Amino acid sequence: MSQIATTPDKYDIFIQKIDHFQSMVEEKKALQEKIARMYDEFKATVSPLEQELASIMRNLEMNLSKLEKGTSGAAKSTGTRFSRGQLGNAIKGLLRAHPQKAFKPREIADALNTKGTTISVWFNKFGAEDQEIERIPTGKEGKRFLYKIK
Repeated sequence: MSQIATTPDKYDIFIQKIDHFQSMVEEKKALQEKIARMYDEFKATVSPLEQELASIMRNLEMNLSKLEKGTSGAAKSTGTRFSRGQLGNAIKGLLRAHPQKAFKPREIADALNTKGTTISVWFNKFGAEDQEIERIPTGKEGKRFLYKIK
């Protein structure tokens, strides 16, 4: 019997392995609980800051929308609107007043107190076929133009 008591048999070895496995499971559970507690503490300290940040972001969005409304309204009221035919006459009048100078569409728009895109669209639609206006290609690949009276 002394031999049986001193040497562990396969059942004793199995129980030892289970005890080791069980201790690892308990250690895992303890670490998970510790992590959960730490996460709750972190969340408790961060949530007020997140709420404050969200409030500031809402205020910024409101102020930005107010500013955008203010600037777009001001831009609309400062530009001159031309009826059909009047824009072409105004452009030709400006070019005739300065026959020695070639103008960019932006310069014409500034002089007529209107948008540069309005001038560019007019030139692309009507000015390209107009016999009185000279179109001078500039820039890369000649995609930009200067305009001058002939």
